[in-house]
Amino acid sequence: MPGTTPQPTPAPRTRSWWGWGWADAHPDDAECAAMGALIPGTLSHPLPIPRVRDLDIARPALDPPASLAHLVTTGAGERAAHAMGKAYRDVVRALRGRPGRIPDLVAYPTDEREVADLLDWAGERQVAVVPYGGGSSVSGGVEYRGDAHRAVLSLDLTAMGRVLEVDTAGRAARIQAGTLGPSLEDQLRPHGLTLRHFLQSFEFSTLGGWLATRAGGHYATGRTHIDDFVQSLRVVSPAGTSASWRLPASGAGPSPDRLFLGSEGTLGVITEAWVRLQQRPSHKASASLAFTDFQAALDAVRALAQSDLAPANCRLLDAGEAALSGAAHDGSAVLVLGFESADGPVDSRLAQAVDLARSHGGRGRATGATGGAGGDAAVGAWRSAFLRMPYLRDGLARMGAVAETFETAATWDRIPGLIEAVRREVGAAALKGSGHAATVNCRLTHVYPDGAAPYFTVLAAGRPGDEVAFWDDLKAVASDVLHRHRATITHHHAVGRDHRPGYDRQRPDPFALALRAAKGALDPRGILNPGVLVG
Repeated sequence: MPGTTPQPTPAPRTRSWWGWGWADAHPDDAECAAMGALIPGTLSHPLPIPRVRDLDIARPALDPPASLAHLVTTGAGERAAHAMGKAYRDVVRALRGRPGRIPDLVAYPTDEREVADLLDWAGERQVAVVPYGGGSSVSGGVEYRGDAHRAVLSLDLTAMGRVLEVDTAGRAARIQAGTLGPSLEDQLRPHGLTLRHFLQSFEFSTLGGWLATRAGGHYATGRTHIDDFVQSLRVVSPAGTSASWRLPASGAGPSPDRLFLGSEGTLGVITEAWVRLQQRPSHKASASLAFTDFQAALDAVRALAQSDLAPANCRLLDAGEAALSGAAHDGSAVLVLGFESADGPVDSRLAQAVDLARSHGGRGRATGATGGAGGDAAVGAWRSAFLRMPYLRDGLARMGAVAETFETAATWDRIPGLIEAVRREVGAAALKGSGHAATVNCRLTHVYPDGAAPYFTVLAAGRPGDEVAFWDDLKAVASDVLHRHRATITHHHAVGRDHRPGYDRQRPDPFALALRAAKGALDPRGILNPGVLVG
């Protein structure tokens, strides 16, 4: 319109190099201080936001060859941002100016040939290669520890971010591994299809990262892991490229895809995958129920998991977790239920689930509406807190608090004792280590007919300047509890370097032998993500 003043183009959002998500979404100093005041023993003022220019970043140990130089950057900001993942211990190390070994080079290949060329060069020069997607690892999976290699290359796959092919009849797509979650869904949307693998890090993680870490996603029952969506993989290793056939199912020996799912970049670099899709759901309904007895709530969830109702969301929050998320403030545990479908209304299934939960002492009603988002205040509060929590964790870290999570899975007969032991022993260790009582909350994130995945939140005052060692001590106590109860060291956060001790105890010795042999055959020079899965 004539006379209209042109509006300035908004500046693009930038990722935080040191903490979770977007740099402009972190709590300010006042909010950090208000949160810290709720945890006795924390700092009186927040630690300053760290700056890349304050880091001691050495000159790269070597330069890339001219033929690959256009793929590589040595900029301080890019190198610092690729030095670590986004676990609590990573955030604290950045806040204290101790990020660890910063990669010498960051490469952005655009196709498989360039990935192979980078691996060939790295092998010849004894350069460690750490595959990198969105950098959201919370188990030490994207950093280098040690000094056995001449240099470190962070291999960022995000320039390989396209949906290459869509089979609408077969409801599947061939997608490059560096495709970030929002871009993946945007590219599928015109076809009326969705992968619908929504995890907390969805906005900041890639398909390749999900595959390499066997990530758990949106569904609390049924198709809980990315494994369930895979048809075939392409993986580039120093020994060559592995390309499995695209098949709906196969009984032909051990699955080649299973070798690379969860391999965390130590056996090869996943470059693309055919994944199963579905129609976008148009019918949704949700509800919440409150329980005064946590054991009764566990019984209700087990009954739901063993029914044929298959809720998309079936998450149980203990009283502490419910209060933390704003879902309840009266000491009740809260069960959040959700159903969805592309084929028809889901209200009747939700009503059946609510009735089943009520029969175990739950209080609540089905409040969702077919064709709409549905839900109630508790459901909305939980969803908002779920997405906001990583930012708040970083704010608490600035106040010197320990604010971290870990998760596991066990069979139903072990779940009650496991949860109680974690609360008691981790709480006692925190009190002994800091002199202040800790809060240890639990929620169930995924449930199965034969067991569940408890997810624990630990909030405690840290030891100023020694926060990482303090958390490592608490994590060691938690890992011992998991091992005693025969609970997995991780349900969906990968092994990385942080979970190696627990993983080494969990896996059978003959399998460890076979895995080492596979590592030696596929990566004979030992350059791929050293220290992950195998020594």
